[in-house]
Amino acid sequence: MKGMAVGPEAFRDFFGSVPTAVAVVTTAGPDGRPLGFTCNAFSAVSLDPALLLVCVDESSRTLPALLGSGVFALHLLAAGGGEELARTFAGRSDRKFDGVAWRRGESVPGCPVLLDGVLGHAECTLESSVPAGDHRLLIGRMERVLMREEARPLLYRRGAFAAWGPATPAPEPAVPEPVTPEPAAPEPVTPEPATPEPVGGAGAAPEPVAGSARIVGAAQIGVRA
Repeated sequence: MKGMAVGPEAFRDFFGSVPTAVAVVTTAGPDGRPLGFTCNAFSAVSLDPALLLVCVDESSRTLPALLGSGVFALHLLAAGGGEELARTFAGRSDRKFDGVAWRRGESVPGCPVLLDGVLGHAECTLESSVPAGDHRLLIGRMERVLMREEARPLLYRRGAFAAWGPATPAPEPAVPEPVTPEPAAPEPVTPEPATPEPVGGAGAAPEPVAGSARIVGAAQIGVRA
């Protein structure tokens, strides 16, 4: 990490490290001719009343007309056509509005309103002007706001433009349905064979066989003779 004295290079490096939204501020000169410049130093100030702030370089050729008319429009630029507008109005040409579609404001007729390449715009009346170094802080009361929700904001960082977010919302991931496991089939039970009980009960003497009795009887008779 390297520290730097706060000169122009360090100042630009610090604020250029984060992306900012890009805007075009428009107003009208004493002859009604539309004027404007590109701006990325602006912010909300108050909710009630609705106020915003724009920082304007003291060397801007549009600043005298803006202070003289007391009205301006702040346009938030959209991706696509907004980049070309940003580059056009960042220059010092007197023909910035050539080929640019615009109309007069509805609530503030004195300010030109851009029609293409815009995310939204606010028509403002000038509340106050505060000198701040080499810039002028202009606080405007927001008289009317129009948004175009289908457009994507244009961002700027370190000399490069980019669009914010996807062109279409990403689909939500599908939630898998819960799977109920099937009950396991019971294993077949093979009954053990029954052991037959002995006839006559345990320890019973075997019944005599008739033939053997006759033999024994004959023997006994023989012994007596």
